[in-house]
Amino acid sequence: MATTHPIHHLGTKAKILLSSVFGPYAQDDEFGSSKINPMELYHNQVTRAQGVFSLRMFHRSFGLLMIQENIDAPCTLLDFPDLSRFIDTIRNNDYDIIGLSSIIPNVGKVKKMCELIREYQPKATIVVGGHISNMDDVDEVLDADHIVRGDGIEWFRRYLQQDMSGAVKHPAVSSATKTRILGHTLSETPAETAAIVVPSVGCPMGCNFCSTSALFGGKGKFKNFYDTGEELFDVMNELEEKLKTKSFFILDENFLLHRKRALGLLEQLKKHNKSWAIYVFSSAKVLRSYKIEQLVELGISWVWMGLEGKESQYAKLAGIETRKLVSDLQEHGIRVLGSSIIGLEEHTPENIAQVIDYAVSHSVDFHQFMLYTANHGTPLHAQLKKSGRLLPQDEFKLSDSHGQYRFNHRHPHIPAGVEEGLLLDAFKQDFEKNGPSLFRLIRTTLKGWKHYQFTTDKRVRDRFAEEVKPLRSMYAGAVWAMRKWYRHDKNMHQQLDDLLHDIYRTLGLQPRLIAPVVGRYIYHAMKRENKRMAEGWTIEPETVFEKNKAALAEKANSSATVVQSTPIQDLADLPQSSLAISGVKGSKLQRT
Repeated sequence: MATTHPIHHLGTKAKILLSSVFGPYAQDDEFGSSKINPMELYHNQVTRAQGVFSLRMFHRSFGLLMIQENIDAPCTLLDFPDLSRFIDTIRNNDYDIIGLSSIIPNVGKVKKMCELIREYQPKATIVVGGHISNMDDVDEVLDADHIVRGDGIEWFRRYLQQDMSGAVKHPAVSSATKTRILGHTLSETPAETAAIVVPSVGCPMGCNFCSTSALFGGKGKFKNFYDTGEELFDVMNELEEKLKTKSFFILDENFLLHRKRALGLLEQLKKHNKSWAIYVFSSAKVLRSYKIEQLVELGISWVWMGLEGKESQYAKLAGIETRKLVSDLQEHGIRVLGSSIIGLEEHTPENIAQVIDYAVSHSVDFHQFMLYTANHGTPLHAQLKKSGRLLPQDEFKLSDSHGQYRFNHRHPHIPAGVEEGLLLDAFKQDFEKNGPSLFRLIRTTLKGWKHYQFTTDKRVRDRFAEEVKPLRSMYAGAVWAMRKWYRHDKNMHQQLDDLLHDIYRTLGLQPRLIAPVVGRYIYHAMKRENKRMAEGWTIEPETVFEKNKAALAEKANSSATVVQSTPIQDLADLPQSSLAISGVKGSKLQRT
């Protein structure tokens, strides 16, 4: 029987606050944060063992940004607050609706935030969404009025009685902020960072462990915000104009699976002569369904691909020799981030070494390793719950369900307590055998330029020319510095020396002159960074506080009606140099 969608009595006049969970994040605390699970996707799950070479960055709460962009009510977004900032915001401002978004490991923080809202804003309606909504007993754990599962844009539009026929508007926001590597923080000008594009949500592949697929309906289910290549092109073209960028990170679990839309986008790129770089998630089988020329012409510059494990039974890998696929992509300048799972059902103490060796042998540019985790809402969770293999809550804390520490179930072969060690072994072996990911990325980028520098397709050539620019200066210096760092490691020193001289031969005098100068600076920055990290230094994202047009208009109207001066009570409404300005930019969404 159909259920009636809730409606807020104020409609689009309701004042809304959307917030991510509070920090700090990279430390152990009473609310579930932990040092081993920082709010840094790459440093947490990809370059975890790479030390000074680890890629550091933060990603905005893109789901909240999408919702804010698509509701007509006055809406304020508070991203990455600390607890005191969150309290100040709800204590000194009146809101009719307060929305919170979270993954399951942060349930303790959401519980605390709900309690604080009841204390300071007892009349506010509390709405909770994100992956936390997949929890079996979320309604009992959280004191919230509404739990939103799936598309939050549609839910809020209905809740506020907005016109449901309008197209989804896309926020202009970059993909990362505070990007840092080798002790150096990179420029945050939007033009130098990829814009985020969200064309779809959900994944029809429906892998049994996938939280994202489960959140949006499971196997065979997805929702397109933009159905055609032309619609998607218009969005990306607008983002190019606003952010002055020519690169785009497409947040779609399997973008190339929607073949008609992807090829329609290619038609538009050719028609309008766009040399854009596009970073995508895609399954191996779907990638092989395209000709390499199509991928290159489409601008595919970076692929995040599930490798999962040798002889795994996932349909997205059926019949694909993934090592050959990775090599073919890299030869054409397409950088690959491979994702492997430790602890599949068939993994045993006897074969796990071979499992890790196989994963490492792919020599991808970046490698994510995750523990096989039965997250709430997934078919795997249901299967293990039915069989009685899930660990009870008194043995396993929800805050540990992030895939980088423990199994949340009894593995049929691997004894409890050794899984993190196996995971760290995988990270370390990949790093030791294949070298720093930055080295691999630069090598693949150079391969792309060598392959296409003389192509007659000017649109393709221009893209590769743009991508190779850093190799003429900063990247050449980085290779110089890495070579010096590895001066006592004969094998890696030789590989870096070969790459540096390949850069010199291919790109001429400029990198030959610049590399030693920039390299010395980078090398000393690396030494300082290495010392800081050894002392336990961590970084946290900056708080972002921003209002949509309706909220800004309401504030302006409110200010115009003031007839006498009043004390400033809400620091949240003051521009502060300590707060990040909106529009700064952070990879694969967590499998948790």
